[in-house]
Amino acid sequence: MHDSFDINIEQISKTEGHADIEVKIRKGKVEDVKLKINENKRFYTQAVRNRHFSSVPQFVSRICGTCSIAHLTCSIESIEKCLEITPTKQTELLRKLSVYGMMIRDHALHLYFFCLPDVFNTDSVFDFDESKNYLIKQGFSVKSLGNNLSKVVAGRAVHPTFEKVGQFSHLPSKENLKELLSQFKETRDTVLELIKIFYECNFDLSRESTFVSLVTDDFSFLEGEIASSDGMKIKEDEYWNHLERVIIPYSQAAGFRFRDKEYMVGALARLNLNKKSIHENSKKDVSEILKVFPSNNIYHNNLAQSIEILHCIDHTIQILEENEFTHESPPEIKTREGKGVGVIEAPRGTLYHMVELNREGKVQFANFVIPTAQNQIKMENDIKNLLPSILDKDKHFIYHELEKIIRAYDPCMSCASHFLRLKWI
Repeated sequence: MHDSFDINIEQISKTEGHADIEVKIRKGKVEDVKLKINENKRFYTQAVRNRHFSSVPQFVSRICGTCSIAHLTCSIESIEKCLEITPTKQTELLRKLSVYGMMIRDHALHLYFFCLPDVFNTDSVFDFDESKNYLIKQGFSVKSLGNNLSKVVAGRAVHPTFEKVGQFSHLPSKENLKELLSQFKETRDTVLELIKIFYECNFDLSRESTFVSLVTDDFSFLEGEIASSDGMKIKEDEYWNHLERVIIPYSQAAGFRFRDKEYMVGALARLNLNKKSIHENSKKDVSEILKVFPSNNIYHNNLAQSIEILHCIDHTIQILEENEFTHESPPEIKTREGKGVGVIEAPRGTLYHMVELNREGKVQFANFVIPTAQNQIKMENDIKNLLPSILDKDKHFIYHELEKIIRAYDPCMSCASHFLRLKWI
């Protein structure tokens, strides 16, 4: 066993954004663990002040390219709540498709290119032997499927332009939707193979945990009720009342506790709390695998993401087969003073946007709660809990295990680092 040493991992590999890990081991005991999210702060909560609401969604989508559709959609929802605008059923369907495109693309990037190297014990996909090269092609195929859906429905895969407050400014053509439908049906079996890989993966880091997610009737990641694994049910606009913001002085992001406890948001939380709402066709093909949930194994977050890709494909197929999109008049928008809260499920978990507008429709105050920031405390504690059991291993193994834990959360450091306002003393 290593008795006393320090671990310093600079720039955790195969994650979105930048973070370091620092660990201090003394006399065989873990004295300190620091997960240091070190992206530069950009103060979006301050930057949106005095902006007219019409420019805010596109502006905050720049928080992160990877999660741009999530921030755009959540911001629009907060403004609609403030202005008392109810989107039409067609607009809601188009939003679901837009978010599904993001989920497919984002999960595919994480699972195929960040996590499969861990599963096959290689440093990267470039080290796959010829027998596994087909997985790289499949990864690009699934990722492209998500990109194409977002392009057709929302205008672009990153920072899309069609989604507006109360409407979509353009409608997808029937020809493009027909082509998409064919692509989705062709790709479905590929995703079933991915699910099988993560189901058979034997990685395990389990401990009792609190999970929190938005629960929806159709697992659409939009509109619903926030639930926790300890039985809480919370309205979307009350979420902030149950959170405690924690300043982490060595990190550029604030952490959060839920009712005074560490907690996890993300795909694992969603499957633990809402698997009954998975699309029926998905349930049919992965019924045995769904028995894994609820799970306390953090590595089942990867399995949960792969199942979510299948659900997004199946629900997209249903929406495209059952609906035709026709021109609608944009809603009448009356500027008013008020506060609105938007809550959606981003790829990495529950995303909260709150905005306060004045009579002129300009932002007076904004607050954002980001999934990775909510997971930050639990990520650190998972490392603390794992380390004592692997101190007898070589340092390369220890380093790799710590990175694997962080990767399992699929963190987005870029999103997490933008909202902390520090008062230095």
